[in-house]
Amino acid sequence: MTRILLQTTIPHIENDWHIGRFSLLTNLLASMDGVEVTARDRTANSEGNDPVLSTLGSADYDQLWLFGVDSGEGITTGDCEGITAFVQRGGAVLSTRDHDDCGSSICNLGGIGAAHFFHSRNVSPDPSRRVRDDRENTGIDWPNYHSGSNGDYQHIAASGEVHPLLRRADGSTLEWFPAHPHEGEVGVPSDESNARVIAAGTSQTTSRPFNLIVALDATSDRGRGLAHSSIHHFLDYNWDISAGCPSFLEEAPGDELTRFPERLNDIRTYMQNAVRWLSR
Repeated sequence: MTRILLQTTIPHIENDWHIGRFSLLTNLLASMDGVEVTARDRTANSEGNDPVLSTLGSADYDQLWLFGVDSGEGITTGDCEGITAFVQRGGAVLSTRDHDDCGSSICNLGGIGAAHFFHSRNVSPDPSRRVRDDRENTGIDWPNYHSGSNGDYQHIAASGEVHPLLRRADGSTLEWFPAHPHEGEVGVPSDESNARVIAAGTSQTTSRPFNLIVALDATSDRGRGLAHSSIHHFLDYNWDISAGCPSFLEEAPGDELTRFPERLNDIRTYMQNAVRWLSR
């Protein structure tokens, strides 16, 4: 049995990206043979720590899928200590965030946290990346790569040798991910020798490529990890636009999900591949 914890970095707020907005992912993973899923928002005990994350090192989970949707004050030092203990005993972590400083509390995590670059914390080591890509929404600063409209797809490109995570059952390469007008930035940390970028997208504004996924292999003192550039690869809204979104999402959606529903199989395949790869 593979036990997976799907967890946001915020308490339940109805007009926000709470865990209920990841229900299609939750159901997909739970439908896999031998997989048990727990999905929850962050809560706080008397010390301000999340009672599950802060004790994850001794909990009966194999994988943590962490959705960084906070504005910088999500997971605490105590939470990080629990996640670190979990990773050190071989637990696997998938981490994701979004534009600007959305989800930046995950920078506090060693290893996989360093694979996420934000606007004011752990900024990109490449100065040329510290510029706006999506220029339409002036309330969102860099990193904010425009991969397309919500409700549309982006064409992804495998980086280097095609990673097993990007293979369909017939051996062909995945091509389609949900698009989003302002994705964040991920990259291989400077002190990391067991990680690589495995997929890239292309800005619809500047035609500039940007990293979508960093895969971290297991070492003697940690389990495997994945760092994603955007929570919108995982959200109901980006798999089914009729699922709705919080009121602060202003951009008009596209219609490719409706016109090309078969392309959605690629993101479903990727998520199932991720479960298997992280479990090894």
